[in-house]
Amino acid sequence: MKPKLRVWVVFGKELKFGDGRARLLQLIEERGSLRQAAAELDMSYRNAWGYLRELERAAGFKFVERGPAGNPRSGMRLTARGREFLARYVKFQRGLEQAAARAFERSFRPGATPARSRPSPGSRARSARASAEAR
Repeated sequence: MKPKLRVWVVFGKELKFGDGRARLLQLIEERGSLRQAAAELDMSYRNAWGYLRELERAAGFKFVERGPAGNPRSGMRLTARGREFLARYVKFQRGLEQAAARAFERSFRPGATPARSRPSPGSRARSARASAEAR
């Protein structure tokens, strides 16, 4: 038994950047090719390219660029901003996963008891005054 989080960064009102788009960007960077990245994810090239255009439009910056020769055969790579965004997303996601794992362990470890609702210090003082006034 383990926790599973689904996290998105939302651009505007609609576009969600999550694990799927992050994986596509990682594979583009590793393979140097959108075609190869899409094939590895069992996506069509057209769908992957549309995915990227939609992301770039929503984010307001380019995530990918053609390879050094600049033609379709020269491959594709992430832009500096694309690499930076991906690195920040991965760091953000890892931090959340670590926090979730700690909270999960505290909540589900053998012998763990549900946290009891504890009154705040201010509510204890109010209760004491109310008891004193009732006497």
